[in-house]
Amino acid sequence: MGVLDGLTPLQNLRFKDDGLPTYTSFDQKRTEESVLAKFIPYAPNNINKLPIDGGIFLKKKKKKKKSVKLNRRKHIAYLKRGLAGLGKWASVLDASKPWLVYWIFHSLDLLEVKFDDDIIARTVSTFTKWQLPTGGYGGGSDQLGHLATTYAAVSSLAIVGTKEVYDVLNRETLYQFLMSMKQPDGSFTMHKGGEIDIRGSYCALSVAALTNLLTPELTENCIDFICKAQTYEGGIGPYPGKEAHNGYTFCGLAAMEILGGMSRLNLDRLTTWCAGRQMGLEGGFQGRTNKLVDGCYSFWGAGDFPIIKAELTRSSGPQEDYLFDREALQEYILLCCQAEYGGLIDKPGKTTDFYHTCYCLSGLSVAQHTIDFDDEMAQQLSADVDTSQGGYRSLLWFRKNEYVIVGDINNSLAACHPVHNITLRASRNIIHYFYDTQGLALPVDEDAVDL
Repeated sequence: MGVLDGLTPLQNLRFKDDGLPTYTSFDQKRTEESVLAKFIPYAPNNINKLPIDGGIFLKKKKKKKKSVKLNRRKHIAYLKRGLAGLGKWASVLDASKPWLVYWIFHSLDLLEVKFDDDIIARTVSTFTKWQLPTGGYGGGSDQLGHLATTYAAVSSLAIVGTKEVYDVLNRETLYQFLMSMKQPDGSFTMHKGGEIDIRGSYCALSVAALTNLLTPELTENCIDFICKAQTYEGGIGPYPGKEAHNGYTFCGLAAMEILGGMSRLNLDRLTTWCAGRQMGLEGGFQGRTNKLVDGCYSFWGAGDFPIIKAELTRSSGPQEDYLFDREALQEYILLCCQAEYGGLIDKPGKTTDFYHTCYCLSGLSVAQHTIDFDDEMAQQLSADVDTSQGGYRSLLWFRKNEYVIVGDINNSLAACHPVHNITLRASRNIIHYFYDTQGLALPVDEDAVDL
């Protein structure tokens, strides 16, 4: 659908405060003004529709619409500058070194940039040094082991995807580290003595699924803990009793998909809440009820829907499409989130960073591609392997030959795995490496390579 060429004038999509203005509604209206300024040059006919009797709208004289383009070259240059070195401003991110690598690597992979021998060698050297003797990764070689940076590190290795990079991982100590974070109630603490929330569940289970470390011991009670974190609204909070949040909702859904536990959630409320996070005018997603749109939720919001669609298909039969406006999200990302000199941003007026670049591009990929779960294949494989949870489930996602590309056809990105948020190619290659998949009939991905 989209909003630029829709039947409803853009001004009619604006937020209505019911005559009770608040600081929140003021911020919302200011954001909408900045979005409209970006949209108007690309939707002159929509903006200028004139109302007449009967609620029908007439268009003014048709004008040529500007082309919507992804500034691929500028974004690649911005990301490569990040790999070459960061300024003093990055000192505040000293505990996020694996994250910086992941955000840059994943963005480049989505933009279909090939990693050269120098990057591969640097990856082996750097992540060998960052891997802790006790297992997992911290923010750097001299920092405490942390589930979030361990997820970022393993995902980075998966993205580069060569044998010498995979072999950096010490799976024995990695498993010990994951188990040391595991709590009796099925939750995970982010680090020794640290906080407990749904991020820990997702990070631990995603890493374990990719590296063939899922065990009954590791997954015990995990489904129960995530179920308790689903709120009355339908979304999932960071911890039982906390407000629903789109980032934690994605983490909870992806973890449940790994565990084969999606059927335990209240799917009706979940679907309603997730669909309600897409903004009417902006087309992007908000993180929580009554919050502003933010480019990073392009993934945290849109990423929920392939997983929801897969579960709806299991419970109710084939579904037509994702339950969000894919064109509207792409319009927001392409028109409101691209920085002039490369990189992507939260919203108009904000500055660029690698975090928002990564998750805006991830959301753009999700909106462009149709990625489905192959239930028929799962049933066939169940006679040979346990497909109820884990890496084998992650292999059963496939890209359909169906695309929704807003603007220039060259805006297309690589397909993103809906559970692990790395490309389908990267996820399949690492799983094939660490699992015994010989002789198994699996969905074919032309991007997968033999190592």
